[in-house]
Order: sequence, then C-alpha cells, then structure tokens
Amino acid sequence: MAHPDDAEFLCAGTLLRLRELGWEVHIATAAPGDCGTMTETRWAISARRTQEAQQAAKLIGGTYHCLDERDGFIVYDKPTLQKVYDLFRRITPTLVFTHAPQDYMMDHEVCSALARAASFLYGAPNCSEFPRHPESQVPYLYYCDPVEAVDPLGRKVTPTTYVDITAYLEKKAEALACHASQREWLLAHHGVDEYLESMRRHARMRGEEVGVGAAEAFVQHRGHAYPRDDLLAALFGELPRCTNSG
Repeated sequence: MAHPDDAEFLCAGTLLRLRELGWEVHIATAAPGDCGTMTETRWAISARRTQEAQQAAKLIGGTYHCLDERDGFIVYDKPTLQKVYDLFRRITPTLVFTHAPQDYMMDHEVCSALARAASFLYGAPNCSEFPRHPESQVPYLYYCDPVEAVDPLGRKVTPTTYVDITAYLEKKAEALACHASQREWLLAHHGVDEYLESMRRHARMRGEEVGVGAAEAFVQHRGHAYPRDDLLAALFGELPRCTNSG
C-alpha cells in the first residue's frame, strides 16, 4: 500500500478474516505519510503515523513494514523497486493486496505497479540479495477498490470478488480509528469529517450488491503466470452480485 491507513480502509476486514484462519498478515506501506498534516513537521507526523500504523496492525494481528519513501513522491524506479523485491523476499507472500492500477492518487497507482512487478519477479534468484525461500512462487494478486469505487475518470469499477465482512465491520473501524491523525488531516485539507463513516458507507454499498450487510470488493489479477482460481472465494465463499445491483 502507499500510506498508513490505506490497508485499514480498503481490506482490513479481509485481513481480519485471514488472520482468523491462521494466516500470517503483513501490512506494508511505501511511505510513512509524511504529508498527511497541516501543522506538523514531516518528521513529527511520520513518527506519529508509524505508531498509528503499528497499533492498527497489532489490532488486526499483523506486522507493519514501511519502505520510507516520501509521501507524494513515490516513484517506480530501481531503488524503490529493489526495496519491494527485498521485502517480498523476506516475507514470501502467498496472497498480495494492493491499490487499483487506476486510482485517484498517483502514489496509489505507482504502488500498484510496484506490487505487481515484485509479485511476478521476487522469486527470481538474482533480483534480491535476501535468501530465496524454496517455495517462492507468483502469489495471488488482488486490487482493492478505489475510493468511491470509480476510476480517475469517474467510471464504475466492477469487482471480480467480494468478501463478506459484516461481522468484522466494527473491528475494521476500530483499526481505522487508530489513524487519528488522518481524521484531523482530512478535516483540514478536504473539509471532510466522515473518516470512519465513509468507510462503513462504502462497505455497506458493496455489501448490498451481493446481499450481505457489508463487504470488501476486489479485482483479481489473472494475467500470464498468475494464479487464476479465486482464492478468496474458495476461502470465504463466492458472493454473486444481486440481479438488481447496478
């Protein structure tokens, strides 16, 4: 993910369900969110947001990692990509969630491309100095919903997969609430004071599409070399769209 709070907003319900099944959960961000403030220095807000991210990850049952890139300056280049390769080598992921390839913020789009690149190549022996786990393979890759479920041109995004998070919605909200600095930032910068309620509203909207109380929605990457069976549907059950959904 690009910033602290992105995972909590986009896929924390699914992460909670995976952790409940015994999966090891890692939440990684490219940046510490050093531009997410109107009043603090980049160093002060970075430290604060790192603590918030660690607290949220602990609540979910996961581990937080940060690549320490600059908020708003995340780029697809050799040094940044090497950090992602190295992180993947240390973790050996089976399942990866990242941002939609087309999203409202360029940091999100770049992180999506970085995650896709690392998913494909991290198992190649020469891409990282970190030891290669013998079971390294191309992981399942899912793109999370963009904000408002639309691409940068305002077109609706149609998911391939839904996960029922009805029973986990308030735990997801609790994890998101750990990022108190972002409620302050969104109020000051966007004029929005619906940090938690906007998440709940989005989850309920996606849930309504498949006949449950709340859901998280994803688009699975099914290109060459990637697994094409729907792991999330196999784990949590397939949720077909209701015939009257938009």
